[in-house]
Amino acid sequence: MGAMKSWVTGRPRRKEGSHGAISSSGRGAQSRKPQASPGAKSKAPGTMESFSSKSLALQAEKKLLSKMAGRSVAHLFMDETSSEVLDELYRVSKEYTHSRPQAQRVLKDLIKVAVKVAVLHRSGCFGPGELDLAASFRQKLRQGAMTALSFGEVDFTFEAAVLAGLLTECRDLLLELVARHLTPKSHGRIRHVFDHFSDAGLLTALYGPDFTQHRTKICDGLRKLLDEGKL
Repeated sequence: MGAMKSWVTGRPRRKEGSHGAISSSGRGAQSRKPQASPGAKSKAPGTMESFSSKSLALQAEKKLLSKMAGRSVAHLFMDETSSEVLDELYRVSKEYTHSRPQAQRVLKDLIKVAVKVAVLHRSGCFGPGELDLAASFRQKLRQGAMTALSFGEVDFTFEAAVLAGLLTECRDLLLELVARHLTPKSHGRIRHVFDHFSDAGLLTALYGPDFTQHRTKICDGLRKLLDEGKL
């Protein structure tokens, strides 16, 4: 993820009504519910026409920045390569679990955590010891990415336990890093993401013949991120 600095000026915030809509507090203001026309088909709750990790990242960023008005924060956005890798991970998760909502939930959790950690890091919230943890986490994440590439390039070398172990170490380092900065709910999201992708069954499927196309795209993206120093 790239970043550029942004200043957010404090302004009086209007109260948000249900579903995130801005509600009016003046007299006579009423929230009206649009009535569906006869025969119109309503979408099932939680469904999405298309999935875009970049769009989710921007939504998460806006939500965070709206809560940090008046502070100097990093303006975050997801580069194309990262977006492509996450979109491919979404497809892998969806095909493996046979559940679109479950795949969407794990990717949303991943993006929310990534944005929050990036904001903490770029806002200078980590102390010296925590910066050492951040460096260890990045090093372990790079090791995991290089191991994933190696397994994809060299036949008959894949070991689910090795890759799962690296992802578990990444999870534990990240939990230690954000222990005093994020809420238990965010800690739960971190566990959800890493436990999902370190599942031996999912990893075995990813390196099997049915997921070759997804694996190739993920490895291409990881290689590019490593070469550009973004991972």
